[in-house]
Amino acid sequence: MTVLSKIEETIPSLRRYASALLGGRQDADDLVHDCLVLALAHIKPRMTESEVRPWLFTIIRNHFISGRRKIVARGTSIDIDEAAALMPATAPVQEQRMQMHELSKGLAALPDDQREVFLLITLEGFEYAEVAAMLGIPLGTVMSRLSRARDHLRDFMDGRARPALRRVK
Repeated sequence: MTVLSKIEETIPSLRRYASALLGGRQDADDLVHDCLVLALAHIKPRMTESEVRPWLFTIIRNHFISGRRKIVARGTSIDIDEAAALMPATAPVQEQRMQMHELSKGLAALPDDQREVFLLITLEGFEYAEVAAMLGIPLGTVMSRLSRARDHLRDFMDGRARPALRRVK
């Protein structure tokens, strides 16, 4: 018996071992194929028949371990279409963040009395009469301050600068 016939005789055992390692028949066949290619490329001229079987199992085991290390190092790869199906589409938020930043700047630019009324009504949800009672001002003043605050913010957000008014007492 020659070394090549001993290699051929060991193929069913290699397949069983590879199937036990990998679980899948196709992957196991690929592993055995790679093992045989490596074995034939590196066969030693003075190898005895008794050395062939352990040598082949060492090759297949080492190739299996190398493959696992590559998978871990490379990470899991999936098809781009599968990835797209797994990830829900989300709208970009940069525009919204910029608008919120601009709104924040616009609120900071409001006079204190207008900002106070605006925040109590729009953010906190109070009624006009409740705000008038809380601040101790007439209902018409609340509505006027709210209207001016809205106009100022609308102009600020549209990029139309309003002249800063000075308060005269």
